[in-house]
Amino acid sequence: MLTVILMAASCEKEELNYSQGDLKLKIETGKGWNHDFPLFLGLSKKNPPQFAVWIEDTNGQYITTLYVSSKIATEGWIMNGGNRRKEALPYWCHQRGKQYADGLYLPTKDKPLTDGITGATPKSDKEMLVKLNTIFYPIIIKAEFNHSVDFNDFYTKDVPEGSQYYSGGKMGSGQPALVYSGILNSSTNKVTLKLIGHSSPDGSSGNLYPDLSEITTAREIVKQVVVETVIQ
Repeated sequence: MLTVILMAASCEKEELNYSQGDLKLKIETGKGWNHDFPLFLGLSKKNPPQFAVWIEDTNGQYITTLYVSSKIATEGWIMNGGNRRKEALPYWCHQRGKQYADGLYLPTKDKPLTDGITGATPKSDKEMLVKLNTIFYPIIIKAEFNHSVDFNDFYTKDVPEGSQYYSGGKMGSGQPALVYSGILNSSTNKVTLKLIGHSSPDGSSGNLYPDLSEITTAREIVKQVVVETVIQ
C-alpha cells in the first residue's frame, strides 16, 4: 500500500525541508487563479479554483492522490443548493473509480477523503512536499483545475441541460475543468506538466477531450505546475 505524507507552504511561509526521494510539487498561479464568484446584491468575492493532483502508472491506472482541495474532498460547498458539483473535477473523480451511494464519484460529508491529502485552496503560489513510502518509476503525474461560474461565449450560464456546453447551469463550472500531465522517471527527475485536454463539461463521465479551441480564461488559472524528485 502506498502511503502519502503531505506538507505544504505558500510563498510567504517558511521553506519546506526536503529529503532524498521526496516529491516537490510547485504550482505557479496564473492571472486567473482568483476568480470573481457572485454573492448577492451585485457583490462578489475572489475564489481560488478547486484542484487535484494525483499519480497514475504508465498504463493510466490510478495509484494515489497527492492533494485535493477541501471543498470537493469533504463536500464542503457553500451556496450549492444541494448540487454535488459533479462537474467540478470529473476526470480525477472517475480515475479514482470510487462510486458513492448516490451513484456519483464524488466524496461525501459522511465519507470524505483523509485530511492528509486535502486542504484549503491557496490564494497564491503553492509548494508541496510529498513523502511516499514506496514508488516505482516511471509514473504519470496529473492535475485538474476548475473554477465555478467561469463562463465564456461557448459555456454560458443559460445553456440548456443536455447541450454539449452544459456545465451545471448558472452556478456550475462554466468552462470545464482542465487536465495537465507529465511523466516522471528515475533518469529525468523534473517535469513541467502540459495541458492535455478538458474534462466532461457536465461531469457525467470521466472522458478527456483534447480539443481546447473553445477554452479561454480557464487557461489562465495556472501558469505552470512543476514536479521534481529530490536528489541530494
